[in-house]
Amino acid sequence: MPKQSLAGQVAVVTGAARGVGAELARTLAARGAQVALVGLEPEELERTAAGCGTSATWYEADVTDLGALRSVAERVLARYGRIDVVVANAGIAIGGGFLDSDPDAFSRVIEVNLLGSTSTARAFLPALIASRGYLLQIASLAAIAPAPLMTAYCASKSGVEAFAHALRGEVANQGVRVGVGYLSWTDTDMVRGADEDEVMRDMRAHLPWPTNRTYPLGPAVERIADGIARRSVHVYAQAWLRGYQLVRGQVPLVLGRLAPWQLRGIEPRLRETAANRRGLVGLGGAADEAARAARKVGS
Repeated sequence: MPKQSLAGQVAVVTGAARGVGAELARTLAARGAQVALVGLEPEELERTAAGCGTSATWYEADVTDLGALRSVAERVLARYGRIDVVVANAGIAIGGGFLDSDPDAFSRVIEVNLLGSTSTARAFLPALIASRGYLLQIASLAAIAPAPLMTAYCASKSGVEAFAHALRGEVANQGVRVGVGYLSWTDTDMVRGADEDEVMRDMRAHLPWPTNRTYPLGPAVERIADGIARRSVHVYAQAWLRGYQLVRGQVPLVLGRLAPWQLRGIEPRLRETAANRRGLVGLGGAADEAARAARKVGS
């Protein structure tokens, strides 16, 4: 089928320095949208924007900083005159057992993934109301099927899913559509970073099919772009996620039966290597840690 055009629309994507956000910015631009990229890594943002056409712009901002996001919204409006689409995509993760996790890293995942998304909505909703636009909140399979050893990520993604569903009813009468995007394990820096942990990689390999494989980034993002063009309520980066949505009430029961059996086999290895997984995973996680460290030095 022909790809749906987004010509004439202005789209803002957070977490756009790499991974899903960067690929989505390029895909939206290829469909005719003017894109504004938001993230923490200036060099990566500039490189991605350069591949999105001469009208693309980029802005360095932490999504947990509401003042910075409001400033970005003002600058985007001044540059383009309108904002039609906002994709709240920025996210980080940690892995491992809850009691072994670093409390600060755990809280940071909640702060970025959940509170960062609410700050994104707060900063950009006035512009979306003016344009009768569309807000897409990127959630995850983790919201449909919360799994052991991912407590922070699952809690944050379940939170943003609920937030988006609740917000939808509030802003519908103002002409704004709100959607939720779902992805399974997709080939990004975050997932590759998580797979560097041999124990976590082995645990994931024993998940039930089709949740135990990594999916290519390009097709997943094309499906997200299709959902944006349609302003869909639910957007599934992998088609089979729609089926999981229909049985989501039973998924935690199944995982609750499988997880103890799987965890028994790797428990000693988890304990032995617990100190290795106390930080954020992947290059995006490293960028967040570096940005926070720089702010502390500056203050």
